[in-house]
Formats: sequence, C-alpha cells, structure tokens
Amino acid sequence: MEKRDVQPYVQGVLDRDRRMLAKTITLIESSLPADQELSRQILDSLMPYTGKALRLGITGLPGAGKSTFIESFGTMLTEKGYHVAVLAVDPSSPKTGGSILADKTRMEKLAVNDKAFIRPSPSGKTLGGVARKTRESLLVCEAAGFNAVMVETVGVGQSEVTVASMVDFFLVLMIAGGGDELQGIKKGVLELADAVAVNKADGDNIERAKMARRQYEMAFHLLSRPYQNWSPPVVTCSSITMAGLQNILNIILEHREKLTASGELQKNRQEQAKEWLKFMVREGVQEWFYESPAADILVASLAEVEAGTVTPTTAAARILACLKGQKF
Repeated sequence: MEKRDVQPYVQGVLDRDRRMLAKTITLIESSLPADQELSRQILDSLMPYTGKALRLGITGLPGAGKSTFIESFGTMLTEKGYHVAVLAVDPSSPKTGGSILADKTRMEKLAVNDKAFIRPSPSGKTLGGVARKTRESLLVCEAAGFNAVMVETVGVGQSEVTVASMVDFFLVLMIAGGGDELQGIKKGVLELADAVAVNKADGDNIERAKMARRQYEMAFHLLSRPYQNWSPPVVTCSSITMAGLQNILNIILEHREKLTASGELQKNRQEQAKEWLKFMVREGVQEWFYESPAADILVASLAEVEAGTVTPTTAAARILACLKGQKF
C-alpha cells in the first residue's frame, strides 16, 4: 500500500487552508486503520503548535439558544480580532446513525465569516453524544491559529461531563420564564459550570431573567467549589441585543488569568491529557475485544444469561478467562 505523506496536511493546517483543515478533521474522524495511523502522525507533528487558544465549552437545555449564542458571541470575538473555531456536535440517530448537521444552517452569519470555522460532527455511538475525535479536532484548530475554540454539546446525558473534560471554561446557558428554572438542570451540570448565563434577557423577559439569575446564585451556595481561586458567577445576556456578551468575555479572560497565575490551568490540562489517554486505551481495548475470539463467547453467553442457565457473574468470568488464555 502506498505510504501517504503527512506534510501536505500539516502545512495545510498551519497555513489555515480551510480545505486541508476540513480534510484533516475528516481523516481524524475516519475509522479506517490507515486513516487513523496517518492522523496520529499528523497530530504528533502539530502538537508543538497547540495549547494557546481559549478552550470554551457551551451547553444548555433545549431551547436555551446555544447556536444563536455561539453565533453572536463568536461574531463579537471575530470583531475583536479573534479567530474562532466552532466544533458543534450534532446528535446521531441511534437507528440509522444519521445526523442533523444543521449548525451551519443555524449559524449563517458566522459560517461566512472569514475569521471563523464551523465544523459540525455527528456524535456517532460515543457515550454522551460527543464526537469521539472532538479532542483531536480541537488541537487541529489550535494548530491552525484559531485562538478561541468553542465546543457545543447536544445538552443531554454525559455530554456535558465529556466536554468539560476537554475545555478550560465551561459555560452553562439557561433561560427564564419557563417555570421553575432549577428543575430543568441537574446539580451535576451546575458543579461543572465555570459560569452560568441566563440567556434571552431581552424585551419583556428581562425581569424574569434577573429573577432566575438570583435563583442560580442561591443554588451555587450549596455546591462545592472546584477551584480555590474561582467562584462561578451568574449573569444575564441576550444573543439578540448582544447585551451581556462583553461581560461574559471579561469573565472568561479573568478566569484564564487567575487560573494561569495559580498554575491550575496547566495542571487541569495535564489531568485532562491523562484522562484522554485512559479513555483512548479503554476504547482500544473494547474494539480489540469485539474482534477477538472472546466476542463469540460473549454472543453465546448472552443467550445463556437471557435463558437463565448461567449467571452474568459466571459468564463474565468465563469471557475474561478466555481473554487471559486461561481455562475455565
């Protein structure tokens, strides 16, 4: 098989060639062994050029206006000289594997901005709805000179936890005027938040947004603090009028400054890299397992467990013994 050269990809990314940037991310997302090997070589070459961007995670309940917020906030960033990349993870259909991939449609203004790059990726089968290769895509965007990278979650299940593990600042978007706001968000998500923004604070919704902000501020008093040097603020904003967006940027920059000065930012990134390694090993072991002879034993064992002739504990012990090359 002809060996492919990594240099065109590496140079294309460093030159911020949009076509090569998109091709590189497509390569990273590929499940073909040859593509995976090439993408690893590309990433190894790009690593020295990564690490300088603002890494932002954005989540929120359905209807919180994530895409509109990202477009407005991203547009503001480009006007201030930032180069913005958006990694928007769309939910895949559990039946067909198909994905909506509509973020470029929802972010029409940002999609045609010369200083912005939007990459919608299907979540596939990855737990939590976050694309399996989002971390690598983030690094590629950093190497391409995008100094603000936003990762949008689908806002369900474990996706918030996964995104929080790859960004420096995690923003939770909420809305007011929909009943008891605190019922609509899990405590675990609030514990991940570096800030909460009550969106759609415009028109006749401004007072409701202020009331919701006070509720969230009270909720934060009941939570443990993940950082010694940071207490998550709660603010209001409007993606339509742009009110409060500058304040959110100021909060993000203050957070980065404080955590950089204390050494927590670098420490967090190191911990994230270690967790990433463990995640990739777990995924690799799982893939290897389903290609091993033990996978056939699993199929037979599932039938026995279903029939009630073998306990799950015994079936698992038998499969693990097979993996270790032991008799059972």
